[in-house]
Amino acid sequence: MKFALVNPAWTFAGSTYFGCQDAHYPLELLFASHQIQAAGHQVLLIDAHLERRSTSEVKAQVDGFSPDFLVIPTAPSYLFWRCPPPELRVPQKWFRELGTRAVKVAIGPHPSATPRAALSKLNCDVALRGEPDETIAQLASSPWSGIEGCCWRDESGIHLTSGLGVADMKKLGGLTFQEYAVERRSHRHHVFHGTGRGAELEFARGCPWACTFCNKTLFRNRFRERPLAAVLKEVDTLISRGVDYIYWIDEIFGVGQTVRGLLEELGKRRITIGLQTRIDLWDEAALDLLARAHCVSIECGIESITDQGRDQLNKNCRISTDRITELLIYARQRIPWVQANLILTEHDERSQVRAFQENLRSQGVWVSEPVPMFAFPGTPDYLERFGPPDDYAWERAHQHYLAAFGAKGFSDIQDEQPIPIGELECTY
Repeated sequence: MKFALVNPAWTFAGSTYFGCQDAHYPLELLFASHQIQAAGHQVLLIDAHLERRSTSEVKAQVDGFSPDFLVIPTAPSYLFWRCPPPELRVPQKWFRELGTRAVKVAIGPHPSATPRAALSKLNCDVALRGEPDETIAQLASSPWSGIEGCCWRDESGIHLTSGLGVADMKKLGGLTFQEYAVERRSHRHHVFHGTGRGAELEFARGCPWACTFCNKTLFRNRFRERPLAAVLKEVDTLISRGVDYIYWIDEIFGVGQTVRGLLEELGKRRITIGLQTRIDLWDEAALDLLARAHCVSIECGIESITDQGRDQLNKNCRISTDRITELLIYARQRIPWVQANLILTEHDERSQVRAFQENLRSQGVWVSEPVPMFAFPGTPDYLERFGPPDDYAWERAHQHYLAAFGAKGFSDIQDEQPIPIGELECTY
């Protein structure tokens, strides 16, 4: 069997998405590619976002390959499955304009939360819920009804499952990047100075916490570490191909039994790193180790400056705001970029937030403006507000976001007024 795995050339005009718009490693497709080849099948992986290719250019290559399956994600990379564009405009366009007779397979946060809506909107044949690293390859040899998280439609209708694909991190092994144009990538995610060649990797997947706003419940939910040897082999492969910076996409970097071993090994290599974490996972000694591992960028989810606000968000934070401040300042004395992210909550007085920001900024820590929460379908926040996600879940969450924050203002890094999903999904 032949599988074409295509990462679209993403565009974000009019979207509530305000994440990084540069190309990032499509790790979900890279892991799936290895599983497909291990099962004895052929694979074509195209990153149109990285290569800046049009649908007509990619169509010619896909048609020449003549795949049995065409796989397209509904979010730019695993890194942004947690905060994806709510609309399906881009994958709609790519499924439609590639025009292949292959079985069309959608993966990502939208098929995971609302598989029926994804099948209908994308006019595709299969929607894989949860992590697709292993389940994509299983489409070639297993009854679809027996594949965890597989939803599909045929002449008899739409067939849904409540299951979710969950990858075995030990079986995934390490990536070789033989099929990926590493040398074409220069972007260093979350680094705002200098030049170099960046990449993204994951050390662990999932998170043991259940913050109300976090969109990871229906995919990448359960915390699992990858084998240290496999990860270090990936690091060394990327270094040999000119990469000098790695951003760890882990939902929560710093948890696990072998993370200290990873940091000690990274300290021996000519590589810098960046990551996202919780500052309450670290103390001064651990931050010193992180600095010795050549960390140059750390993004910390603080969310609220009050115990009540953090409790409302179910952060389960066990240190005080004063201790949070101490650790952020200590980290900044050793790491060039330290960022503290805040979320709008009803417990944080504006004057107190401003004082918190000014204090940390005077010490070199970048503190965000409090950003509004988008109630992504499947998050605890969405479930509390609206119940289990249905076929209208993304539109409902989008309308709530516009109504709740239109007057207060959206993210301070979001320049455009968001456009309703219905309009976005008709523009292509």
